[in-house]
Amino acid sequence: MASAPALQMASYRKALGRLLARLASELEDLVVLDADTLRSTGAIEVYRSAPRRVLNMGISEQDLIGTAAGIALAGLRPVVTGFGAFLMRGWEQIRNTVDRDGLNVKIVATHTGLSPHVDGSSHQVLEDLALMRSLARTAVFSPADDVATVETVEWLVRRYRGPAYVRLGRDNAFRVYSEEEFTFRPGGGEVLVEPGEAVTLLATGPMVGVSLAAAALLRSEGLRVGVVDVYSIKPAPRRLVLEAAERSRLLVTVEEHRTVGGLGDVVSSILAEEGACARQARIGVPPGVYGSSSRDYMSLLRHLRLDPESVAARVRRLAAAL
Repeated sequence: MASAPALQMASYRKALGRLLARLASELEDLVVLDADTLRSTGAIEVYRSAPRRVLNMGISEQDLIGTAAGIALAGLRPVVTGFGAFLMRGWEQIRNTVDRDGLNVKIVATHTGLSPHVDGSSHQVLEDLALMRSLARTAVFSPADDVATVETVEWLVRRYRGPAYVRLGRDNAFRVYSEEEFTFRPGGGEVLVEPGEAVTLLATGPMVGVSLAAAALLRSEGLRVGVVDVYSIKPAPRRLVLEAAERSRLLVTVEEHRTVGGLGDVVSSILAEEGACARQARIGVPPGVYGSSSRDYMSLLRHLRLDPESVAARVRRLAAAL
């Protein structure tokens, strides 16, 4: 049996660090706040070039969010960085202050999903999309790679006045886009492979690259599978989802998140509300399952059946049952 094509990898956090340093040199009102993870998130690049524009709040995510809210109320432009798992400690402050008042705070979470593979399940946040998309006013985005990360964060910082959450991995950005190929828009998505008559994969974050590799493997076997990058979780790309549902008998969501509360629920809600007749299946981390420590990221994906070969095998079985 053929193997999936190799995935070219880049770094989410390195791209983020370079971008924030550039934005700090161009925007006098930009302030970066971090929870003692400057080196790990990439925000150290801002500190090196403009130390007065950085506030290291220590390991106190509640204070981090509260201070960012105050800075936004003062008319400045705060960007919060930190590990996704621990930023959720500040969810009460996000809900009660940032979201309730619609404050201009951008929360950029790194090390989400399974990307902190060595550190194990305590650091691997699989519930953040569910938590953040439940808020009334916070927009939620999950870029596929480093190129999409730069375009997404820059657009939000420069042009969007309101709360937003951006979900990034650590270094596991499977390269999807070339430079200047990706254009960000809220409520958007990208059709990377035209929807197949049988199956279309709706993927987000690093699972976009995995889905492209899985689709290429299936195409080599004669099964045409479409791939859509759903980078805007809230607002969701309703039109793209419905168009895929019209052209495919089965939609499969693929995400590095629990299958409850994330992209799978977004797509399910759209299909139900619009009365679309396409079937749906979900690939992700099942309810009741946590990640685990692993020497390398791809081994952890294989363990949880989220690598390209495992995704292809699941889709192959689903397609055979149509």
